[in-house]
Amino acid sequence: MNKIIPLSLIAVASLYANEVTLSQISVESTTITEVSQNAKISADLAQALSTSVPSIDMSRRSGIANDIFIRGQKRDNISIEVDGTKICGACPNRMDPPVSHILANQIDEIEVIEGPYDVETFGTMSGGLKITTKKPTKDLHGELNFGAGSWDYRKLGVTASGGNDLVRVLVSASQESSGQYRDGDGNTLSQQRSEYGFTPPATLTNPNNLYAPQYEDMNAYTKKSVMAKAYVTTADDQELRLGYTGNRSDDVLYANTPMDAIYNYSNIYSVEYDIKNISEIYSNTNLQYYFSDVDHPMGTNYRVAGATNYKTNQLQTSMEGLKLKNDFELGSYKLLVGLDGSKRTWQGESFTTNVASGTISGIADSLTPTLTTNTAIFSKLKKSFGDFDFELGGRYDMSKVNPENAAFDSSNYYGINANLLTTYNIDKSNTIFLGVGQAYRIPDARELYILGTTKSQDLDQTRNREIDFGYEHNNDMMQFKIKGFYSQLSDYIYYNAKATTQNFTNIDATIYGGEISASLYATDDVTVDMGLSYKRGEKDEALVGQTDTDLADIAPLRGNIGMSYEYMNNSVATLETQLSEKWKDYDADNGEQELAAWGIINTKIKHALNKNFDFTFGINNIFDSTYAQSNTYADLTLIGITGSDKMLLNDPGRYVYTNLDFKF
Repeated sequence: MNKIIPLSLIAVASLYANEVTLSQISVESTTITEVSQNAKISADLAQALSTSVPSIDMSRRSGIANDIFIRGQKRDNISIEVDGTKICGACPNRMDPPVSHILANQIDEIEVIEGPYDVETFGTMSGGLKITTKKPTKDLHGELNFGAGSWDYRKLGVTASGGNDLVRVLVSASQESSGQYRDGDGNTLSQQRSEYGFTPPATLTNPNNLYAPQYEDMNAYTKKSVMAKAYVTTADDQELRLGYTGNRSDDVLYANTPMDAIYNYSNIYSVEYDIKNISEIYSNTNLQYYFSDVDHPMGTNYRVAGATNYKTNQLQTSMEGLKLKNDFELGSYKLLVGLDGSKRTWQGESFTTNVASGTISGIADSLTPTLTTNTAIFSKLKKSFGDFDFELGGRYDMSKVNPENAAFDSSNYYGINANLLTTYNIDKSNTIFLGVGQAYRIPDARELYILGTTKSQDLDQTRNREIDFGYEHNNDMMQFKIKGFYSQLSDYIYYNAKATTQNFTNIDATIYGGEISASLYATDDVTVDMGLSYKRGEKDEALVGQTDTDLADIAPLRGNIGMSYEYMNNSVATLETQLSEKWKDYDADNGEQELAAWGIINTKIKHALNKNFDFTFGINNIFDSTYAQSNTYADLTLIGITGSDKMLLNDPGRYVYTNLDFKF
């Protein structure tokens, strides 16, 4: 298999399709649509994206609420924005990553930013997501979704939208739950205890790592969500937009982590006022206020050690912001000028609870309460000169990280982000493009004020300087795109597992690689979708006390290839394979390990019973392969197996699912 997979990747590349539909590709971003229509496996957005966009990989954390990498970058190196609202997670161990606070079935489209090319959003250093959820309609529309799958997966969702010329309203609600998935070896989440699940749980003696007998077969998670929107026409070309999204996830198991999420609760609020056609020059102004908060307690409640006393670490964060954007049309020039301000709070508290008495003891800060503020001005200018299109962007940030603990120092940061994007349209079918950019991201509270230290970590902000280039061809028979990038990271914030204190440090590093994607329209009914993703990450020098210069989180050569057959109107049968080369370039000094190559095959049939009813049946990982797609970088707190080895979490084995959708 190790030899076959790399040859197969070279021969057929990888899949771009079938979970979401590609609608637009540009120098700096990829826009994908029909997310809610095609994400039938679960509400987990990370899974839908990682099987659809070559530049995105998934970090497997659990059966739900998984994280994403964009070209090997995660955490604060990328930004997540939902309807203009910047989202942050509360858990330093990524049990509630930003993408987990929005459901795939609520989404209209997603713009995937690849590189430092978004001056509108704070913290888009190496990429990001701009998620747009469904909008309320004037005509009455509704949708009812039922889903079921292996391991007792159940889903129920409902959406209704309607209104008139004055008010449009949308309400969407869903609930889903699942038992613990089994990997290809038949092990549940609670049974996985070694690299590929071969070692029985009894080999681990630490009671924090073992599930108590009464919890070994408990559900993996329960998730509920509601989204409500109201758009009010206040005058000609003026609109007030109100939005709320609430997510409630309970009892989420994290098998390769010493604690589980007791719950992840989040709220997202948005108030937006939009005015169009102000004058011939002043085309649009938009003012938005947003607020989001997350409450995330994780604990040892379900482990052997929690039988008499269980430990809890409760993290909370909030994000509040105000953004003003103004669009102008100055002849053939399009100009955007905006102001952006935000503040984030983040804090954590740990304590121990006695099961018998309910007494709480040992209360202490696990993350010192911290306020991070940002103020920025940004601008974009677009202009076409014949066959050349240009876009120039800039942003100036002033940021401050201020801890409540007087023993820590506050930190001030200033950054200039800028980029230039160019496209040359050779003819109506062929385009070449080039982008260059620079962006910064500041250290966060976890990195600056690590638990147990007596002073702030001395960290500089990270700077990414990047170049992107490529070629795109489009005609009636096919779409083809090849894209390369080179990213130079200065003062990259990196975790040193060998350090006894002050684990985070600044290093210099590079990441480079490329992606290929293609869609071949073989006939009117048959489409073949392919793509390829390769990246390589290297430190300029090994960390102090180490010898490895490989950069962590850089997945190997990966991709998919798929074929879709529309056998009748709105009815499609799909067969796809996902492939990954062996993970041989990894940071062993900081907890990563060699992973085997893998390949899986998925199939799906979506059948339109009539214009109102759709039925979907699918099987993922048909041959029940055992594999792990994400590694064990030490910036996550994972269960130790032997020595410095950390516990991998295998991905699901064979998964059978079905969905019934009713629309009106």
